[in-house]
Amino acid sequence: MTKITALKDGPYSVEGPITITDGSGQTKEVKAGQSVRLCRCGASKTKPFCDGSHKVVGFKSDK
Repeated sequence: MTKITALKDGPYSVEGPITITDGSGQTKEVKAGQSVRLCRCGASKTKPFCDGSHKVVGFKSDK
């Protein structure tokens, strides 16, 4: 089962299985037991994936 968790002051953690397609149409397969982090702050240079920019820009989550 796919699980999405919003990490405090950070990205979304997405646990597979899931297929993620970016804005240019490239896909990434995340298998069961694997996980990826998706940008939530908007500052990542590797969108939709997190590159740690939330730490630099001081992103704070609502909860």
